[in-house]
Amino acid sequence: MFLENLGIDAVDPIRLGRFWEAALGTTALTVEPDIYETRLEITGDAYLDLCFAQVPEPPASPLRLHLDLRGGDRQLDVADQLRELGARDLDIGQGEVPWIVLGDVEGTAFCVREERAEFTGTGPLAALPLDSADPQRDADFWAWLTGWADADADVPGIAPRTLRHPSLRGPLLEFCAEPEPKQAGAKNPIHLDIRLEDEDDADEIAAQVAERGGRELHPDWGELPWRVFQDPSGNEFCLLPAPGASA
Repeated sequence: MFLENLGIDAVDPIRLGRFWEAALGTTALTVEPDIYETRLEITGDAYLDLCFAQVPEPPASPLRLHLDLRGGDRQLDVADQLRELGARDLDIGQGEVPWIVLGDVEGTAFCVREERAEFTGTGPLAALPLDSADPQRDADFWAWLTGWADADADVPGIAPRTLRHPSLRGPLLEFCAEPEPKQAGAKNPIHLDIRLEDEDDADEIAAQVAERGGRELHPDWGELPWRVFQDPSGNEFCLLPAPGASA
């Protein structure tokens, strides 16, 4: 199994998807009124799809996973280009920080990051910071789930635990100490999806998720081709069936 999708709730998937496609230089896969999918190439056959699924109203839950874009020595220019695409400056109480906080065309916060050694080779999407009640525990959980490896822990400024694709290319998955526990019943506006491969048994993986501190959810969303879970800190993720298999 491997990390395949970044799922993002959207009131207007086409509008939001096109914003992020322009921001990241990704390639459109699916363009429908209720879903927009676009692919970020990482390296070789590795990729991360951004999937914008329609929701009836703007997400109100706290953002526990967000996108950090690589600005580097062009940070101000990158931020200006994003503003031209429809982003706007946000004050979320960040104070004096070296990164720039913007909202996308639906108002969801993201950051344009300064130059940092750990962002070498990430491409336009530098990091995916994820709120965690226990970064060490959750990094172990997600390393098992995704096959991603620990990034260089000796780099100054890196999160307590940070994972990366085994190629050491593409965005970092950073586990950050949560400012508050996950709210019961609150759905993350942005989540990660895991794709099973042919040799994976979905029931066996579900049992191992539970053994490692996660749990399966059974939302009243009708019949779905995937299964919904939470990690040990309550962050949702979906387990997508292997190609040609049922969930």
